[in-house]
Amino acid sequence: MKNSVKAIIFDWGDTVMRDYNLPGPMYIWESVAWVPGAETALKYLSSKYPCIIATSADHSKTSDMIAALKRIGADVYFDHFFSQIELGVKKPDPEFFIRTARLSGYDQKTCLMVGNLYDKDIVGAKEAGMVTVFFNELCLKGSFPNADYTIQHMSELTQLFDE
Repeated sequence: MKNSVKAIIFDWGDTVMRDYNLPGPMYIWESVAWVPGAETALKYLSSKYPCIIATSADHSKTSDMIAALKRIGADVYFDHFFSQIELGVKKPDPEFFIRTARLSGYDQKTCLMVGNLYDKDIVGAKEAGMVTVFFNELCLKGSFPNADYTIQHMSELTQLFDE
């Protein structure tokens, strides 16, 4: 996989930062936190690949997401930031993933998408032609045919690139 991937796209809520489902944009919440293992994975991967973060959050534009990421120091690991508000399209529409990749300077077929919601993050990304990693932290049972890889802890993500 190492040779085919040129950039890694991450979902935001419950993939990089914990989503507590509070009202308003995350950057104004009293408390924000990393998803366990995400910081370690991003430190490693961002030193080897351009990392991109893209969200379909309804109440956060790109600047709101960046403000939340800055609260935990996560902003430094990303080269590009996108929200559905600015992209004009939402997950799971494949166009969300295509626009994210192209606006970052990549063909979507050279991008890997990491996300925690199979139907929103993985299905659309796979339809767009991306390699996909389903972050199944909740250990959901079932078949996930659009996931090229499945991990249950973000620290496992780095192991996929050591193969």
